[in-house]
Amino acid sequence: MSAPVIVGAGPAGIRAAQTLVAHGLHPCLVDEASRGGGQIYRRQPANFQRPPEQLYGFEAGKATAVHQALDDLAGQIDYRPETLVWNAEHGRLDTLNNGRAGQLDFTQVIVATGATDRVLPVPGWTLPGVYSLGAAQIALKYQGCAIGERVLFCGSGPLLYLVAYQYAKAGAKVVAVLDSAPFSAQCQALPTLLGQPATLAKGVYYRAWLSAHGIPVQQGASLERIEGDQRVQTAIWRQGEHRHQLECDALAFAHALRSETQLADLLGCEFAWNPLNRAWLPDRDAAGRSSVAGIYLAGDGAGIMGADAAEMAGERAALALLEDLGQRVDHSRCRQLEKRLAAIARFRQGLETAFPFPADWAEKAPDDLVVCRCEEVRAGDVRAVVREGHWEMNRVKAHCRVGMGRCQGRMCGAAAAEIVAAHSGRSVDCVGRLRAQAPIKPLPFGVEFDA
Repeated sequence: MSAPVIVGAGPAGIRAAQTLVAHGLHPCLVDEASRGGGQIYRRQPANFQRPPEQLYGFEAGKATAVHQALDDLAGQIDYRPETLVWNAEHGRLDTLNNGRAGQLDFTQVIVATGATDRVLPVPGWTLPGVYSLGAAQIALKYQGCAIGERVLFCGSGPLLYLVAYQYAKAGAKVVAVLDSAPFSAQCQALPTLLGQPATLAKGVYYRAWLSAHGIPVQQGASLERIEGDQRVQTAIWRQGEHRHQLECDALAFAHALRSETQLADLLGCEFAWNPLNRAWLPDRDAAGRSSVAGIYLAGDGAGIMGADAAEMAGERAALALLEDLGQRVDHSRCRQLEKRLAAIARFRQGLETAFPFPADWAEKAPDDLVVCRCEEVRAGDVRAVVREGHWEMNRVKAHCRVGMGRCQGRMCGAAAAEIVAAHSGRSVDCVGRLRAQAPIKPLPFGVEFDA
């Protein structure tokens, strides 16, 4: 029987590998990055010498522990960095490493593919100098540089404040933080957020630190458009009835995160609508078992829960895999992990109240707004297809090519679904979801395939 495969070397994947090794297994850990840690604990190149405290702030201890856990597994796992899993079928994963395609047989897979930014486009978002929040964070952590000299951060969600804080602490000029969530929403969420006081305290600290250091933080502020000649120069934003503008040479934005579910889809997992995440997510039980025997789900790729929950979910999914193999596991530990994950899930409810999705975004999106930059599909093109009578997402895709480009809908799918739902008079869950297609991510020309 082939060794268990773990896809993703973030907090969930590393803890899953650690748990399997502790029970005598030798899993294969596959990851796109050159060094494990995931996005939240992204590890700097080996020749960079910045201390963990500078890179990760309050999370330095957790990041170091996760990195050390992976280092300690050397020789006990089949670790494959810089390896993309781009397809799955017939008990095999198709991979790409250094321009060479390969295949990896599996009987059990733990999918720990993480999350990416949820982008709601605005006019001008295709200008050079516009980044997602996650991309801005990668530049700072992994490349040791800022995305500009005068950076504006926009959108909503905890990551907005974290990245702005990290940039300001690193010495970058942050011109402002524009949060689309009103302050009243965060006050309303406070009783639920108090269930995780340490996590809440960090968020409050980031917000207070920014204000104390003279960085304007505007609540209920919606980014309307981005202007510039060749690159970003000005951001136009609205707060209530008042329109404002800010000069900047770089801008990072996103509205929280969305799970990377394409691999789970190709593996045949059943999906269900999740109102909390406002997304279709693969079904899983409390232990991380999917609807497909031998496929387990852990971390933000199965639902946004954060790094702490990802570590717990990775361990719990590994224990479920071991149980299904007939091994004895500590059931009290299983119950403890499930209880702690349930508590974090309640905190997540509070976060969604504090940072509500801007439900009116689709109605306000102008017809000439580029929604799918890969295929240059505009909001008006999507609406035209809806007027023709097509409202199911895959039919819309077939008629106007939205989501058919290099990103396979990873960047534009959520925004397109919002427009289809709003223009057809349906709720967003009723218009369906874009089915995953291989390759999950683009393959370069000149890939070598084994004969």
